[in-house]
Amino acid sequence: MTHAVSFHSVASSEHYEVLRSMEEYVVDQLQRHLAQRRLWFPSDLIQSNCDEQVDSEKMRTREAAKDLPDQVRVALAINLLTEEGLPHFHRLIAVHLGNESPWGQWNGIWTAEEDRHGCVLRDYVRDMQIFDMRALEWMQYRYIEQGFNPQWESDPYRLLAYTSLQERATQVAHANAGRASGRHEPLIQRILAHVSGDESRHYAFYRNVFGEILSRDKERALHALYKVMPALAMPGHVIPSYELMSDVMRRAGIYGPRHYQRIVEELLTFWRIGILTGLSAAGRELQDKLMKIPGRLRRMADHLEFRSKPKKFAFDFLGGRPLTI
Repeated sequence: MTHAVSFHSVASSEHYEVLRSMEEYVVDQLQRHLAQRRLWFPSDLIQSNCDEQVDSEKMRTREAAKDLPDQVRVALAINLLTEEGLPHFHRLIAVHLGNESPWGQWNGIWTAEEDRHGCVLRDYVRDMQIFDMRALEWMQYRYIEQGFNPQWESDPYRLLAYTSLQERATQVAHANAGRASGRHEPLIQRILAHVSGDESRHYAFYRNVFGEILSRDKERALHALYKVMPALAMPGHVIPSYELMSDVMRRAGIYGPRHYQRIVEELLTFWRIGILTGLSAAGRELQDKLMKIPGRLRRMADHLEFRSKPKKFAFDFLGGRPLTI
């Protein structure tokens, strides 16, 4: 029998009872993840040996990287800065899920894997002289200093709904930036393919875990999803000039509202939200609202595309030169 849930309450002991009951499932997903990954390190992709052959290869790559369009450079900047926000996310996972049990073990593995992303992207943009590094480092400092504190009301389900959406969004952004870059310089496409592959596996973990929560605690899970899904605040939204950089990425077709709409549709289908049964009246209302989100996102994307006109941008990390897109 399904009991009505008070959708105005914050996290309760029932949330954590469900998470504790899932520990065996989490261990299974963790082991599946480890079996599927192929561990790599930044030095596998960017050689750091001090010899003439490595120096010569770096010079050739640096020369090719000069052809990277500025809209691709903006995408690389926002992707790198987002990855370097890792301390925020390790903290949020530890706060919401704890440091003990399989959840803590996952947080350690996830953090170690994610740490390489910022390292390899920073090595690349520094060695290939893609940016004014001091300007980029100032942005990264301000981002970390600002913090990232989403209004999740201590609800661990919202963390897992968010990471499901955000990991997929990050994977799409890296993959599309890689394809756009690869037409000019192949090493960065290879790097972003490795990063995107990791994000895809992280996405699968969070997606599956949240799906298991849905099977055990439907209505609280739907409530958490509805609080997060309609307007996902990407982790880098506090980065200076984030909105302008995001607009460049949208205009370049690398990542924007249209991509997020497709991600939402994908997850609503995977979690079978539209055909869940055994819900209370409040649960059915949430179900209906969730299923209407793709339409709203589609209309928003249509509106942005219809109103878009060529726009001029300038960023300090690109030396202030004008970019019209």
